[in-house]
Amino acid sequence: MPRRPVILFAAACAVIALALGLITMVVVGGRQQADQTVESGTGQPLVGGPFTLTNQDGQVVDQSILNGKWTLVFFGFTYCPDYCPTTLGVLNAVQERMGDKARDLQIVFVSIDPERDTPRLLKDYLSSDGFPTGVIGLTGTPEQTAQVAKEYRAFYQKVGEGETYTMNHSLTVYLMGPDGQFRSAVAHDLGPDRTVKLIENAMDRG
Repeated sequence: MPRRPVILFAAACAVIALALGLITMVVVGGRQQADQTVESGTGQPLVGGPFTLTNQDGQVVDQSILNGKWTLVFFGFTYCPDYCPTTLGVLNAVQERMGDKARDLQIVFVSIDPERDTPRLLKDYLSSDGFPTGVIGLTGTPEQTAQVAKEYRAFYQKVGEGETYTMNHSLTVYLMGPDGQFRSAVAHDLGPDRTVKLIENAMDRG
């Protein structure tokens, strides 16, 4: 074989080998990253974890408040003009539809606006007509808020400055089991009936 074709052939082989190596790195890296987002052996996303916050009565609490009950964890803020009150209204309808089963379900509202949402403000807000009864409101320092949002993979972002600022945030409600472990994500627009069915199915599975 002439020298030039041999060189070109060798170069082509090297390019192919490099491409295959890069593909392997991407695939392996993607699998490793995916493995880090799910619990080993269950396939469940790693949602939830340790936190320290203050409830609407001024008491310091941690993740142990989830133990022993089914819990819907919802991130929002009291100045929210639409999604938060709407979601809480839907959860009120869920609570009513579940009847006696609702005694085994608690709702936790985590503020992502620690600058404004004091325990007292949370208490007044969550006692509004049309909201579920017995909602646990939680707030904390900016650092504590960032930590709990990270544990639940919840997004939030301050928008604007001064007194008129608002907060962008994710809308997912997280269903946690009595062991404090994640069971299912509940879309904010699922509606009361389908949400009840999702929760009761999870309760039946344990």
